[in-house]
Amino acid sequence: MNIDLRTVSITPQRQTFDHIAKRFGADKPATRYQEGTYDLQPTDNFHYRPTWDPDYALYDVRRTQIVMKDWYALKDPRQFYYATYTMARARQHEAVDASFHFVESRDLTDLLSDDTRQLALDLLLPLRHLAWGGNLNNTYICAYGYGTAITQPCTFHAMDQLGIAQYLTRIGLLIADADALDVAKQAWMLNANWQGLRRYTENLLVKKDWFELFVAQNFVLDGLLYPLVYQKVIDKKITAGGGAPIAMLTSFMTDWHIETSKWVDACIKTAAAESAENKALLSAWVVYWRERAVEALVPLALMSLKSEANVTLNIIVDAFNARAIRLGLSI
Repeated sequence: MNIDLRTVSITPQRQTFDHIAKRFGADKPATRYQEGTYDLQPTDNFHYRPTWDPDYALYDVRRTQIVMKDWYALKDPRQFYYATYTMARARQHEAVDASFHFVESRDLTDLLSDDTRQLALDLLLPLRHLAWGGNLNNTYICAYGYGTAITQPCTFHAMDQLGIAQYLTRIGLLIADADALDVAKQAWMLNANWQGLRRYTENLLVKKDWFELFVAQNFVLDGLLYPLVYQKVIDKKITAGGGAPIAMLTSFMTDWHIETSKWVDACIKTAAAESAENKALLSAWVVYWRERAVEALVPLALMSLKSEANVTLNIIVDAFNARAIRLGLSI
């Protein structure tokens, strides 16, 4: 018997869905990111207005003062949709687990000096509550924002903040015990060093304009706090003082901030370029929240860096200002 094998090329009748073809053309195959992002926002046939807020439709572009011709212009340069996001974070979680296993199996935390251990506990553990606030704020954006291009990555961002809170908890249990978590909660609630940051976080929890919340949380606060805490204090001061294990355990936070900043910057830059009104509004928001964030971070800088606090904060603020200007803002 002879078997004749042939290769048959089958031309698909259509490359993608109609709403994607309308945007990008029918002859071009769409990426999974495009199919999982564009034009998924419900726009019609709502059964009722929200009883808790009847002045707005269930999904309403008027819930922010920012105006966009196309909300899907706020695309994610990382091209994250559910599959790519979960695969990326799974790989990072494996790396974090390996770091925790390495530090724990070799008892590296026993080598920490008392001062370094205490500084790590005093600085990192109360940040669990700040990360929880970041989770709630990004979840609010998911609920009331408009356009899957921005609400989808904010969902991922919310879960990242929850993951960071869990990593900080795990660090506390590794270098101390469960009582340290209770001490950190009391510090967050009562210690004067944390009340500015707590006030900032709680003010955001009642902010109604979701794009202002995006600016205040993801651009301003994270843009100032992460360079201070994880780059200046952890990666430099604590590491130089023999606290390299702490830097290993917090490497995810440093890498995460660098990665997510690209997405946040892309959204801010696109919104600012849309109109002069957007640019003016975004600039005003950044100035307003920057001053409050810096004020809230001063006690943490003094607690961690002592005499170097003012110089370090000035460097961080200057870098943040330069970042904002690069995005087209007038600050």
